Amino acid sequence: MSDLPNLANFDYVDRVNRAIDYITGNLGQPLRLAEVARAACFSPYHFHRIFRALMGETLAAFVKRVRLERSVYLLSHREGARLTDVALACGFSSSSDFARCFRGHYGVPPRQFDVEGFRRARREAMQTSLTPPEERHRLERLPVGKNPDGFVVTLRTLPARRVAYIRVHDPYAGDHVPQAFARLLAWAEARGLADGQWLGYQWDEPEIVALDKCRYDVALEIPEATLAEGEVSITTFAPSLIAEIDIAGSIDLELRALDWLYLTWLPSSGYAPAHQPGFEAWNGRPFAHGTEHFECRVQLPLVDASAPL
Repeated sequence: MSDLPNLANFDYVDRVNRAIDYITGNLGQPLRLAEVARAACFSPYHFHRIFRALMGETLAAFVKRVRLERSVYLLSHREGARLTDVALACGFSSSSDFARCFRGHYGVPPRQFDVEGFRRARREAMQTSLTPPEERHRLERLPVGKNPDGFVVTLRTLPARRVAYIRVHDPYAGDHVPQAFARLLAWAEARGLADGQWLGYQWDEPEIVALDKCRYDVALEIPEATLAEGEVSITTFAPSLIAEIDIAGSIDLELRALDWLYLTWLPSSGYAPAHQPGFEAWNGRPFAHGTEHFECRVQLPLVDASAPL
């Protein structure tokens, strides 16, 4: 879908994006075809065909996959969560339905699933895919309890954020992300919005989701009156408490910050990740210092660890 400007009407792209946003925000609900199609302003018949053409998988297959990936995320970050609660939070009708689908996808039932081993293998695959052998050590996971960079978390409460975005599928391939930022920047400059708060956010953890299935949105906070146009879609994120870390360095520094945040800070914080993506809030315009040096704030939306899934 990253090459969609050449393959499809931008209006279809925007409407499928709306459907995906609806699915992501309502994973615990039944998600019937008619309801998802309505969110995309399509008839169910046409929506099913268009979704499959653009996404490369049927709506049912996409929903099932995202639910299972979300369950692995919860098993990773909500220690002690009951499998029944995980199943219901991810939209499965029962724990037995969840166990059957999970085993069919991952090969073992949830209780026997080695979450850490799975994530470690995905991390190694990412290292192999993204860096030459002599540089792969830069992406190695930071050990629990280690903080050689002196990361410090600031807790902040953010208001609702209305954003314009371009969605990038398979963001780790080529220069899809910088190209999308360039297109959104041109859109923003034409409307006098280019000096607002720029964001990047990923819906999927690459240690859980295959790299070519990951989704990354390049985004910009916008005023209420701004309308979507072309390939640019609009969504709103609810107010949230966030954990924030300042970053000024290369991609390996950001990965170490995320490792420390998730593996060391989060388990002892009394918080758990909220059902929002993690954000990169850029200081200034994105890629102002090229693609090797980033100046941004990593933002992780939080909920109380005792809150329902």
